[in-house]
Amino acid sequence: MPQTPSPLKPKPKRHAEGHRSQNIGWLRAAVLGANDGIVSTASLMIGMATAGTGSTAVLASGVAGLVAGAMSMAAGEYVSVHSQSDTEKADLRAERAELKANPLAEMRELQGIYVGRGLTPELAETVAKQLMQHDALGAHALDELGINATHRARPAQAAWASATSFAVGAALPLGVAWFVPATSLPGWVAGSALLSLATLGALAARAGGAPILPGATRVLLWGALAMAVTAGAGLLFGAIG
Repeated sequence: MPQTPSPLKPKPKRHAEGHRSQNIGWLRAAVLGANDGIVSTASLMIGMATAGTGSTAVLASGVAGLVAGAMSMAAGEYVSVHSQSDTEKADLRAERAELKANPLAEMRELQGIYVGRGLTPELAETVAKQLMQHDALGAHALDELGINATHRARPAQAAWASATSFAVGAALPLGVAWFVPATSLPGWVAGSALLSLATLGALAARAGGAPILPGATRVLLWGALAMAVTAGAGLLFGAIG
């Protein structure tokens, strides 16, 4: 009696996983930019206010600090990340040349990496050969150089994230200073900046999967220290003037 052919088994669905490290590039730049925007702009305005300057000069210094800081963050982040990108490209060019000149030695090198991770030499050789056949450069980029698509340097993305987040962060204390009288400006700006920093630290910690309280406390303490030192410098300059 002929057997009825069994129906085709559906292909197993790939288990989708979301890893927070996929956001590390833009998250780092955005948090750094917003934190710097809040701290530097608030500190600048507090220093100007404690030195005895008028509200117009304080606001002007805040606007100037926002524009200059955003451009500085963008330029610095772009140059820094571009240098990283150039290094990655140079390593990939060198690896491509080595694969072309001596593929057997490169396969053995890949095999040695897998043996070091716990595979038997035989299995490591099989894996290395198959990966070399599939994508030799990609295998060496990931397992030898530690370069992968998720963490590749993206200069333009990092520069844009830093500049935008700096401007948003700087706008917070600047907006508060716009609506409060000059006599109470240092207290209002400092209070709003510290609240913003604590919130930013908590959100960044949550987005990165870290404990919220330590993340908020770190940025809060450093922000308070920066504003206190700048306020002291403003008082000293005002007393001398």
